[in-house]
Amino acid sequence: MADKPEGTVEPNVEKTSPADKKSKKDKKAKKEGKEVHQKEKPKADPDQPQKSKAELRAERRAKQEAQRAAKQEKKDAGSASGGKPEAAGANIKKEASSKDLSAASAVKKEPKRVPDHLKADDAETQKRIAKRLEKQRLPQRTVAQRKVRLFNHLHQYEREVSLTGSFSFSSGGIHPVIIKLGLQYAEGVICGSNARCLAMLAAFKQVIQDYTTPPQKELSRDLEATIKPYISFLNQCRLMSVSMGNAVKHLKHHITHMPNNLKDHEAKKKLLETIDSYIKERILLSAVAISKYVQDEAKIKDGDVILVYSCSSIVRKVLCDAWNQGKKFKVIVVDARPKMEGKEMLRRLVRAGIPCSYFMINAASYAMQEATKVMLGAHALLANGCVMSRVGTSQIALIAKACNVPVLVCCETYKFCERGQTDSFVYNELGDPDDLVFIGNKTPYLNDWRDYNSLTLLNLVYDVTPPEFISLVITELGLIPCTSVPVVLRMKQAETNET
Repeated sequence: MADKPEGTVEPNVEKTSPADKKSKKDKKAKKEGKEVHQKEKPKADPDQPQKSKAELRAERRAKQEAQRAAKQEKKDAGSASGGKPEAAGANIKKEASSKDLSAASAVKKEPKRVPDHLKADDAETQKRIAKRLEKQRLPQRTVAQRKVRLFNHLHQYEREVSLTGSFSFSSGGIHPVIIKLGLQYAEGVICGSNARCLAMLAAFKQVIQDYTTPPQKELSRDLEATIKPYISFLNQCRLMSVSMGNAVKHLKHHITHMPNNLKDHEAKKKLLETIDSYIKERILLSAVAISKYVQDEAKIKDGDVILVYSCSSIVRKVLCDAWNQGKKFKVIVVDARPKMEGKEMLRRLVRAGIPCSYFMINAASYAMQEATKVMLGAHALLANGCVMSRVGTSQIALIAKACNVPVLVCCETYKFCERGQTDSFVYNELGDPDDLVFIGNKTPYLNDWRDYNSLTLLNLVYDVTPPEFISLVITELGLIPCTSVPVVLRMKQAETNET
Protein backbone atom coordinates (compact mmCIF):
# COMPACT_ATOMS: atom_id res chain seq x y z
CA MET A 1 0.00 0.00 0.00
CA ALA A 2 1.15 3.52 -0.71
CA ASP A 3 1.78 5.74 2.24
CA LYS A 4 -0.81 8.43 3.07
CA PRO A 5 0.37 11.98 2.65
CA GLU A 6 1.34 13.90 5.66
CA GLY A 7 -1.15 16.23 7.31
CA THR A 8 -4.24 14.07 6.59
CA VAL A 9 -6.40 12.87 9.44
CA GLU A 10 -8.14 9.46 9.14
CA PRO A 11 -11.84 9.62 10.18
CA ASN A 12 -13.07 7.47 13.02
CA VAL A 13 -15.29 5.00 11.16
CA GLU A 14 -17.20 2.50 13.26
CA LYS A 15 -17.52 -0.88 11.69
CA THR A 16 -21.10 -2.32 11.63
CA SER A 17 -22.50 -5.67 10.54
CA PRO A 18 -25.19 -6.06 7.83
CA ALA A 19 -27.82 -7.03 10.45
CA ASP A 20 -27.18 -3.83 12.39
CA LYS A 21 -27.48 -1.77 9.21
CA LYS A 22 -30.85 -3.36 8.47
CA SER A 23 -32.24 -2.70 11.96
CA LYS A 24 -31.07 0.93 11.76
CA LYS A 25 -32.89 1.36 8.41
CA ASP A 26 -36.08 -0.08 9.87
CA LYS A 27 -35.96 2.24 12.87
CA LYS A 28 -35.32 5.23 10.59
CA ALA A 29 -38.25 4.32 8.31
CA LYS A 30 -40.59 3.95 11.30
CA LYS A 31 -39.48 7.29 12.67
CA GLU A 32 -40.03 9.04 9.30
CA GLY A 33 -43.48 7.42 8.93
CA LYS A 34 -44.54 8.65 12.35
CA GLU A 35 -43.40 12.16 11.52
CA VAL A 36 -45.27 12.18 8.19
CA HIS A 37 -48.41 10.87 9.89
CA GLN A 38 -48.16 13.53 12.53
CA LYS A 39 -47.69 16.22 9.88
CA GLU A 40 -50.68 15.03 7.80
CA LYS A 41 -53.03 14.64 10.76
CA PRO A 42 -54.70 18.03 11.32
CA LYS A 43 -54.87 19.36 14.77
CA ALA A 44 -58.33 19.31 16.32
CA ASP A 45 -59.89 22.72 16.72
CA PRO A 46 -61.07 23.08 20.32
CA ASP A 47 -63.83 25.50 19.26
CA GLN A 48 -65.47 23.09 16.79
CA PRO A 49 -67.31 20.05 18.18
CA GLN A 50 -65.80 16.72 17.22
CA LYS A 51 -67.86 14.39 15.04
CA SER A 52 -69.30 11.30 16.64
CA LYS A 53 -68.74 7.77 15.39
CA ALA A 54 -72.23 7.65 13.90
CA GLU A 55 -71.60 10.82 11.87
CA LEU A 56 -68.26 9.51 10.61
CA ARG A 57 -69.92 6.23 9.69
CA ALA A 58 -72.66 8.10 7.80
CA GLU A 59 -70.03 10.09 5.87
CA ARG A 60 -68.22 6.91 4.86
CA ARG A 61 -71.46 5.33 3.77
CA ALA A 62 -72.33 8.39 1.66
CA LYS A 63 -68.93 8.25 -0.02
CA GLN A 64 -69.37 4.56 -0.78
CA GLU A 65 -72.81 5.15 -2.29
CA ALA A 66 -71.44 8.00 -4.42
CA GLN A 67 -68.66 5.73 -5.70
CA ARG A 68 -71.16 2.96 -6.51
CA ALA A 69 -73.38 5.42 -8.37
CA ALA A 70 -70.39 6.67 -10.37
CA LYS A 71 -69.44 3.09 -11.27
CA GLN A 72 -73.00 2.31 -12.33
CA GLU A 73 -73.08 5.40 -14.53
CA LYS A 74 -69.85 4.33 -16.19
CA LYS A 75 -71.29 0.87 -16.82
CA ASP A 76 -74.49 2.31 -18.27
CA ALA A 77 -72.51 4.68 -20.47
CA GLY A 78 -70.33 1.82 -21.70
CA SER A 79 -73.30 -0.39 -22.53
CA ALA A 80 -75.03 2.50 -24.33
CA SER A 81 -71.93 3.33 -26.37
CA GLY A 82 -71.46 -0.20 -27.61
CA GLY A 83 -70.82 -2.53 -24.73
CA LYS A 84 -71.67 -6.19 -24.77
CA PRO A 85 -75.31 -6.61 -25.80
CA GLU A 86 -75.75 -9.80 -23.83
CA ALA A 87 -74.65 -8.14 -20.59
CA ALA A 88 -76.86 -5.12 -21.31
CA GLY A 89 -79.83 -7.42 -21.96
CA ALA A 90 -79.14 -9.29 -18.71
CA ASN A 91 -79.04 -6.00 -16.81
CA ILE A 92 -82.33 -4.93 -18.40
CA LYS A 93 -83.94 -8.24 -17.49
CA LYS A 94 -82.70 -7.95 -13.91
CA GLU A 95 -84.02 -4.40 -13.64
CA ALA A 96 -87.38 -5.41 -15.12
CA SER A 97 -87.72 -8.37 -12.78
CA SER A 98 -86.83 -6.23 -9.78
CA LYS A 99 -89.38 -3.61 -10.89
CA ASP A 100 -92.05 -6.31 -11.30
CA LEU A 101 -91.31 -7.66 -7.84
CA SER A 102 -91.42 -4.19 -6.31
CA ALA A 103 -94.69 -3.42 -8.12
CA ALA A 104 -96.21 -6.70 -6.95
CA SER A 105 -95.15 -6.03 -3.36
CA ALA A 106 -96.55 -2.49 -3.61
CA VAL A 107 -99.88 -3.87 -4.85
CA LYS A 108 -100.01 -6.27 -1.96
CA LYS A 109 -99.08 -3.70 0.67
CA GLU A 110 -100.84 -0.53 -0.50
CA PRO A 111 -104.61 -0.26 0.03
CA LYS A 112 -107.00 0.54 -2.80
CA ARG A 113 -106.78 4.28 -3.36
CA VAL A 114 -109.02 4.83 -6.40
CA PRO A 115 -112.66 3.66 -6.19
CA ASP A 116 -114.14 1.54 -8.94
CA HIS A 117 -116.46 4.24 -10.27
CA LEU A 118 -113.37 6.26 -11.25
CA LYS A 119 -111.94 3.43 -13.38
CA ALA A 120 -114.24 3.42 -16.36
CA ASP A 121 -111.20 2.98 -18.64
CA ASP A 122 -109.91 -0.09 -16.76
CA ALA A 123 -111.09 -3.31 -18.40
CA GLU A 124 -110.48 -5.51 -15.34
CA THR A 125 -112.46 -3.21 -13.08
CA GLN A 126 -115.35 -3.08 -15.55
CA LYS A 127 -115.44 -6.88 -15.72
CA ARG A 128 -115.60 -7.03 -11.94
CA ILE A 129 -118.42 -4.47 -11.84
CA ALA A 130 -120.33 -6.37 -14.54
CA LYS A 131 -120.04 -9.62 -12.55
CA ARG A 132 -121.27 -7.90 -9.40
CA LEU A 133 -124.25 -6.38 -11.23
CA GLU A 134 -125.06 -9.76 -12.77
CA LYS A 135 -124.94 -11.35 -9.34
CA GLN A 136 -127.31 -8.68 -8.02
CA ARG A 137 -129.56 -9.17 -11.08
CA LEU A 138 -129.17 -5.56 -12.16
CA PRO A 139 -128.92 -4.31 -15.76
CA GLN A 140 -125.75 -2.56 -16.81
CA ARG A 141 -126.24 0.66 -18.74
CA THR A 142 -124.72 0.97 -22.16
CA VAL A 143 -121.56 3.03 -22.28
CA ALA A 144 -121.53 6.25 -24.29
CA GLN A 145 -120.48 5.97 -27.91
CA ARG A 146 -117.81 8.64 -27.70
CA LYS A 147 -116.36 10.39 -24.69
CA VAL A 148 -113.90 13.21 -24.24
CA ARG A 149 -110.50 11.57 -23.91
CA LEU A 150 -109.59 13.54 -20.79
CA PHE A 151 -112.60 12.06 -18.97
CA ASN A 152 -112.32 8.43 -20.06
CA HIS A 153 -111.96 7.36 -16.43
CA LEU A 154 -115.47 8.61 -15.59
CA HIS A 155 -118.75 6.93 -16.40
CA GLN A 156 -120.93 8.73 -18.91
CA TYR A 157 -124.48 7.50 -19.29
CA GLU A 158 -126.96 8.47 -21.96
CA ARG A 159 -130.72 8.30 -21.71
CA GLU A 160 -132.07 4.90 -22.69
CA VAL A 161 -135.49 3.30 -22.51
CA SER A 162 -134.25 -0.24 -21.81
CA LEU A 163 -132.80 0.52 -18.38
CA THR A 164 -135.53 -1.43 -16.57
CA GLY A 165 -136.67 -3.63 -19.47
CA SER A 166 -135.25 -6.80 -17.91
CA PHE A 167 -136.79 -6.24 -14.47
CA SER A 168 -139.40 -8.56 -13.09
CA PHE A 169 -141.59 -7.51 -10.18
CA SER A 170 -141.52 -10.93 -8.60
CA SER A 171 -140.26 -11.60 -5.10
CA GLY A 172 -136.55 -11.06 -4.66
CA GLY A 173 -136.18 -8.29 -7.23
CA ILE A 174 -135.72 -4.56 -6.86
CA HIS A 175 -138.41 -2.84 -4.83
CA PRO A 176 -140.80 -0.85 -7.10
CA VAL A 177 -140.27 2.37 -5.14
CA ILE A 178 -136.52 2.12 -5.81
CA ILE A 179 -137.14 1.54 -9.54
CA LYS A 180 -139.39 4.60 -9.67
CA LEU A 181 -136.81 6.71 -7.82
CA GLY A 182 -133.96 5.57 -10.09
CA LEU A 183 -135.89 6.47 -13.23
CA GLN A 184 -136.69 9.90 -11.78
CA TYR A 185 -132.98 10.42 -11.12
CA ALA A 186 -132.04 9.32 -14.65
CA GLU A 187 -134.61 11.58 -16.30
CA GLY A 188 -133.72 14.59 -14.15
CA VAL A 189 -137.19 14.82 -12.60
CA ILE A 190 -135.60 14.98 -9.13
CA CYS A 191 -132.42 17.07 -9.01
CA GLY A 192 -130.57 18.98 -6.35
CA SER A 193 -128.65 17.48 -3.43
CA ASN A 194 -131.33 18.01 -0.79
CA ALA A 195 -134.20 16.88 -3.00
CA ARG A 196 -132.38 13.71 -4.09
CA CYS A 197 -131.41 12.84 -0.53
CA LEU A 198 -134.92 13.40 0.83
CA ALA A 199 -136.44 11.28 -1.94
CA MET A 200 -133.94 8.47 -1.30
CA LEU A 201 -134.61 8.44 2.46
CA ALA A 202 -138.38 8.39 1.83
CA ALA A 203 -137.91 5.42 -0.51
CA PHE A 204 -135.80 3.56 2.06
CA LYS A 205 -138.52 4.16 4.66
CA GLN A 206 -140.96 2.37 2.36
CA VAL A 207 -138.44 -0.45 1.82
CA ILE A 208 -138.00 -0.93 5.58
CA GLN A 209 -141.75 -0.93 6.15
CA ASP A 210 -142.22 -3.68 3.55
CA TYR A 211 -139.24 -5.73 4.72
CA THR A 212 -139.63 -9.04 6.53
CA THR A 213 -136.69 -10.91 8.02
CA PRO A 214 -136.36 -14.41 6.48
CA PRO A 215 -136.26 -17.38 8.84
CA GLN A 216 -132.90 -18.33 10.33
CA LYS A 217 -131.50 -14.85 9.58
CA GLU A 218 -130.84 -11.66 11.49
CA LEU A 219 -132.29 -8.29 10.55
CA SER A 220 -129.01 -6.43 11.08
CA ARG A 221 -127.25 -8.52 8.44
CA ASP A 222 -129.99 -9.42 5.98
CA LEU A 223 -131.42 -5.90 5.68
CA GLU A 224 -128.02 -4.46 4.84
CA ALA A 225 -127.53 -7.14 2.17
CA THR A 226 -130.99 -6.32 0.81
CA ILE A 227 -130.21 -2.62 0.50
CA LYS A 228 -126.90 -3.13 -1.35
CA PRO A 229 -128.41 -3.91 -4.79
CA TYR A 230 -130.78 -0.97 -4.36
CA ILE A 231 -127.83 1.38 -3.91
CA SER A 232 -126.10 -0.18 -6.94
CA PHE A 233 -129.22 0.38 -9.04
CA LEU A 234 -129.46 4.04 -7.98
CA ASN A 235 -125.81 4.45 -8.90
CA GLN A 236 -126.51 2.98 -12.32
CA CYS A 237 -129.28 5.52 -12.85
CA ARG A 238 -127.18 8.46 -11.63
CA LEU A 239 -124.12 8.69 -9.41
CA MET A 240 -125.02 9.28 -5.80
CA SER A 241 -124.33 12.73 -4.41
CA VAL A 242 -122.16 13.32 -1.35
CA SER A 243 -125.26 14.04 0.74
CA MET A 244 -126.84 10.73 -0.35
CA GLY A 245 -123.63 8.85 0.42
CA ASN A 246 -123.47 10.30 3.94
CA ALA A 247 -127.13 9.45 4.53
CA VAL A 248 -126.62 5.85 3.37
CA LYS A 249 -123.56 5.53 5.61
CA HIS A 250 -125.60 6.79 8.58
CA LEU A 251 -128.43 4.35 7.84
CA LYS A 252 -126.08 1.38 7.44
CA HIS A 253 -124.38 2.23 10.72
CA HIS A 254 -127.70 2.05 12.59
CA ILE A 255 -128.75 -1.14 10.78
CA THR A 256 -125.55 -3.00 11.66
CA HIS A 257 -125.68 -1.81 15.31
CA MET A 258 -129.29 -2.85 15.77
CA PRO A 259 -129.64 -5.24 18.79
CA ASN A 260 -130.48 -8.81 17.80
CA ASN A 261 -132.91 -9.31 20.66
CA LEU A 262 -135.42 -6.83 19.20
CA LYS A 263 -138.44 -8.07 17.32
CA ASP A 264 -138.99 -7.15 13.70
CA HIS A 265 -141.61 -4.47 14.28
CA GLU A 266 -139.56 -2.88 17.07
CA ALA A 267 -136.37 -2.80 15.01
CA LYS A 268 -138.19 -1.41 11.98
CA LYS A 269 -139.85 1.25 14.11
CA LYS A 270 -136.48 2.26 15.51
CA LEU A 271 -134.95 2.50 12.02
CA LEU A 272 -137.86 4.61 10.76
CA GLU A 273 -137.39 6.94 13.73
CA THR A 274 -133.68 7.17 12.88
CA ILE A 275 -134.47 8.21 9.30
CA ASP A 276 -137.06 10.75 10.48
CA SER A 277 -134.62 12.28 12.98
CA TYR A 278 -131.91 12.45 10.30
CA ILE A 279 -134.25 14.29 7.92
CA LYS A 280 -135.42 16.65 10.63
CA GLU A 281 -132.07 17.45 12.25
CA ARG A 282 -129.61 17.28 9.36
CA ILE A 283 -131.74 18.76 6.55
CA LEU A 284 -134.84 20.65 7.67
CA LEU A 285 -133.67 22.18 10.96
CA SER A 286 -130.24 22.85 9.46
CA ALA A 287 -131.87 25.07 6.84
CA VAL A 288 -133.77 26.91 9.58
CA ALA A 289 -130.56 27.41 11.59
CA ILE A 290 -128.65 28.70 8.55
CA SER A 291 -131.41 31.19 7.80
CA LYS A 292 -131.40 32.33 11.43
CA TYR A 293 -127.64 32.85 11.41
CA VAL A 294 -127.93 34.98 8.28
CA GLN A 295 -130.57 37.19 9.93
CA ASP A 296 -128.80 37.42 13.32
CA GLU A 297 -125.43 38.28 11.83
CA ALA A 298 -127.05 40.85 9.50
CA LYS A 299 -125.56 39.30 6.39
CA ILE A 300 -128.51 40.68 4.44
CA LYS A 301 -129.17 44.40 4.92
CA ASP A 302 -131.56 46.92 3.46
CA GLY A 303 -130.46 48.07 0.03
CA ASP A 304 -128.32 45.00 -0.71
CA VAL A 305 -128.12 43.60 -4.21
CA ILE A 306 -127.54 39.86 -3.85
CA LEU A 307 -126.33 37.80 -6.79
CA VAL A 308 -127.27 34.11 -6.84
CA TYR A 309 -126.43 31.39 -9.33
CA SER A 310 -128.72 28.67 -10.65
CA CYS A 311 -131.22 27.20 -8.13
CA SER A 312 -130.39 26.31 -4.54
CA SER A 313 -133.11 25.38 -2.06
CA ILE A 314 -131.19 26.66 0.97
CA VAL A 315 -130.35 30.00 -0.68
CA ARG A 316 -133.99 30.40 -1.73
CA LYS A 317 -135.16 29.79 1.85
CA VAL A 318 -132.65 32.30 3.27
CA LEU A 319 -133.75 35.01 0.83
CA CYS A 320 -137.48 34.41 1.36
CA ASP A 321 -137.10 34.43 5.17
CA ALA A 322 -135.14 37.69 5.04
CA TRP A 323 -137.79 39.29 2.81
CA ASN A 324 -140.60 38.13 5.11
CA GLN A 325 -138.81 39.74 8.07
CA GLY A 326 -138.98 43.12 6.37
CA LYS A 327 -135.55 43.40 4.73
CA LYS A 328 -135.59 45.33 1.45
CA PHE A 329 -133.12 44.09 -1.15
CA LYS A 330 -132.83 43.03 -4.77
CA VAL A 331 -131.71 39.73 -6.26
CA ILE A 332 -129.78 39.09 -9.48
CA VAL A 333 -130.32 35.54 -10.75
CA VAL A 334 -127.53 34.25 -13.01
CA ASP A 335 -128.32 31.17 -15.06
CA ALA A 336 -126.53 28.85 -17.50
CA ARG A 337 -127.27 26.10 -19.95
CA PRO A 338 -128.09 23.28 -20.34
CA LYS A 339 -130.59 22.82 -17.49
CA MET A 340 -131.47 26.49 -16.94
CA GLU A 341 -132.31 25.86 -13.29
CA GLY A 342 -132.17 29.59 -12.56
CA LYS A 343 -135.63 29.97 -14.12
CA GLU A 344 -137.14 27.97 -11.28
CA MET A 345 -135.25 30.11 -8.75
CA LEU A 346 -136.50 33.27 -10.47
CA ARG A 347 -140.09 32.02 -10.54
CA ARG A 348 -140.17 31.26 -6.82
CA LEU A 349 -138.47 34.50 -5.75
CA VAL A 350 -140.83 36.60 -7.87
CA ARG A 351 -143.79 34.72 -6.41
CA ALA A 352 -142.51 35.71 -2.93
CA GLY A 353 -142.51 39.35 -4.03
CA ILE A 354 -138.74 39.88 -4.21
CA PRO A 355 -137.58 42.22 -7.03
CA CYS A 356 -135.28 40.25 -9.32
CA SER A 357 -133.15 40.55 -12.46
CA TYR A 358 -132.19 37.67 -14.74
CA PHE A 359 -128.85 37.27 -16.54
CA MET A 360 -127.04 34.53 -18.38
CA ILE A 361 -123.60 33.56 -17.18
CA ASN A 362 -121.85 35.24 -20.12
CA ALA A 363 -123.05 38.59 -18.68
CA ALA A 364 -122.01 37.78 -15.09
CA SER A 365 -119.14 40.30 -15.11
CA TYR A 366 -121.59 43.06 -16.07
CA ALA A 367 -124.12 42.01 -13.39
CA MET A 368 -121.40 41.76 -10.74
CA GLN A 369 -120.81 45.52 -10.90
CA GLU A 370 -124.17 46.11 -9.22
CA ALA A 371 -123.93 43.28 -6.65
CA THR A 372 -122.96 43.84 -3.01
CA LYS A 373 -122.92 40.15 -2.04
CA VAL A 374 -122.85 36.77 -3.75
CA MET A 375 -124.76 33.92 -2.11
CA LEU A 376 -124.20 30.39 -3.41
CA GLY A 377 -125.32 26.89 -2.61
CA ALA A 378 -123.05 23.82 -2.57
CA HIS A 379 -123.18 20.22 -3.66
CA ALA A 380 -120.41 19.34 -1.20
CA LEU A 381 -117.71 20.95 0.91
CA LEU A 382 -114.45 19.02 0.55
CA ALA A 383 -111.86 18.33 3.23
CA ASN A 384 -109.29 20.70 1.69
CA GLY A 385 -111.74 23.62 1.81
CA CYS A 386 -112.82 23.55 -1.84
CA VAL A 387 -116.50 23.93 -2.70
CA MET A 388 -118.01 21.49 -5.17
CA SER A 389 -121.14 22.87 -6.81
CA ARG A 390 -122.94 23.24 -10.14
CA VAL A 391 -120.68 23.91 -13.08
CA GLY A 392 -120.22 27.66 -13.42
CA THR A 393 -120.01 28.36 -9.68
CA SER A 394 -116.23 28.74 -9.76
CA GLN A 395 -116.53 31.28 -12.57
CA ILE A 396 -119.02 33.33 -10.52
CA ALA A 397 -116.72 33.20 -7.48
CA LEU A 398 -113.71 34.22 -9.59
CA ILE A 399 -115.54 37.25 -11.01
CA ALA A 400 -116.69 38.22 -7.51
CA LYS A 401 -113.12 37.98 -6.21
CA ALA A 402 -111.91 40.23 -9.02
CA CYS A 403 -114.64 42.78 -8.21
CA ASN A 404 -114.04 42.60 -4.40
CA VAL A 405 -117.55 41.26 -3.75
CA PRO A 406 -117.82 38.89 -0.75
CA VAL A 407 -118.92 35.32 -1.53
CA LEU A 408 -121.11 33.53 1.05
CA VAL A 409 -121.73 29.79 0.72
CA CYS A 410 -124.75 28.25 2.48
CA CYS A 411 -124.13 24.56 3.15
CA GLU A 412 -125.40 22.01 5.67
CA THR A 413 -122.77 19.95 7.47
CA TYR A 414 -124.21 16.66 6.21
CA LYS A 415 -122.77 17.64 2.82
CA PHE A 416 -119.21 17.77 4.19
CA CYS A 417 -116.94 15.22 2.54
CA GLU A 418 -113.68 13.60 3.63
CA ARG A 419 -112.38 13.61 0.06
CA GLY A 420 -109.92 16.28 -1.01
CA GLN A 421 -109.98 17.63 -4.55
CA THR A 422 -108.28 20.51 -6.32
CA ASP A 423 -109.72 20.23 -9.83
CA SER A 424 -112.80 19.09 -11.71
CA PHE A 425 -111.08 16.34 -13.72
CA VAL A 426 -110.22 13.58 -11.24
CA TYR A 427 -113.77 13.24 -9.96
CA ASN A 428 -116.89 14.64 -11.56
CA GLU A 429 -120.18 13.59 -13.11
CA LEU A 430 -120.75 13.56 -16.84
CA GLY A 431 -124.24 14.45 -17.97
CA ASP A 432 -125.99 13.40 -21.14
CA PRO A 433 -124.25 15.16 -24.08
CA ASP A 434 -127.60 15.45 -25.89
CA ASP A 435 -128.64 18.05 -23.32
CA LEU A 436 -126.23 20.43 -25.06
CA VAL A 437 -127.83 19.86 -28.45
CA PHE A 438 -131.30 21.26 -27.82
CA ILE A 439 -131.44 25.06 -27.71
CA GLY A 440 -135.10 25.73 -27.13
CA ASN A 441 -137.35 26.45 -30.10
CA LYS A 442 -134.45 27.06 -32.47
CA THR A 443 -133.24 24.47 -34.94
CA PRO A 444 -130.57 22.31 -33.26
CA TYR A 445 -127.39 22.35 -35.33
CA LEU A 446 -125.73 19.42 -33.55
CA ASN A 447 -128.36 16.74 -34.10
CA ASP A 448 -125.92 14.61 -36.11
CA TRP A 449 -122.85 15.28 -33.97
CA ARG A 450 -122.18 11.54 -33.61
CA ASP A 451 -121.58 11.31 -37.34
CA TYR A 452 -118.41 13.37 -37.02
CA ASN A 453 -115.50 11.41 -35.58
CA SER A 454 -113.60 14.58 -34.72
CA LEU A 455 -116.44 16.02 -32.59
CA THR A 456 -117.23 15.15 -28.95
CA LEU A 457 -119.56 16.93 -26.53
CA LEU A 458 -118.73 17.40 -22.85
CA ASN A 459 -121.47 18.07 -20.32
CA LEU A 460 -119.85 18.52 -16.91
CA VAL A 461 -122.21 18.61 -13.95
CA TYR A 462 -119.97 20.05 -11.22
CA ASP A 463 -116.91 22.22 -10.77
CA VAL A 464 -114.58 22.94 -7.84
CA THR A 465 -114.09 26.40 -6.35
CA PRO A 466 -110.83 27.05 -4.43
CA PRO A 467 -111.16 28.27 -0.82
CA GLU A 468 -109.39 31.54 -1.69
CA PHE A 469 -112.53 32.69 -3.52
CA ILE A 470 -114.91 31.94 -0.62
CA SER A 471 -115.30 34.58 2.08
CA LEU A 472 -117.46 32.61 4.52
CA VAL A 473 -119.41 29.38 4.88
CA ILE A 474 -122.72 29.53 6.74
CA THR A 475 -123.72 26.23 8.39
CA GLU A 476 -126.08 25.18 11.16
CA LEU A 477 -123.06 25.20 13.48
CA GLY A 478 -122.33 28.85 12.75
CA LEU A 479 -120.20 30.96 10.45
CA ILE A 480 -116.96 29.13 9.67
CA PRO A 481 -114.11 29.37 7.15
CA CYS A 482 -113.66 26.71 4.51
CA THR A 483 -110.62 25.32 6.30
CA SER A 484 -112.73 24.18 9.28
CA VAL A 485 -114.21 21.23 7.38
CA PRO A 486 -111.82 18.62 8.91
CA VAL A 487 -112.72 19.82 12.42
CA VAL A 488 -116.44 19.36 11.76
CA LEU A 489 -115.82 15.92 10.26
CA ARG A 490 -113.82 14.89 13.34
CA MET A 491 -116.63 16.03 15.62
CA LYS A 492 -119.20 14.06 13.65
CA GLN A 493 -116.96 10.99 13.66
CA ALA A 494 -116.66 11.21 17.45
CA GLU A 495 -120.45 11.49 17.78
CA THR A 496 -120.95 8.43 15.57
CA ASN A 497 -118.50 6.37 17.59
CA GLU A 498 -120.23 7.36 20.83
CA THR A 499 -123.61 6.29 19.56
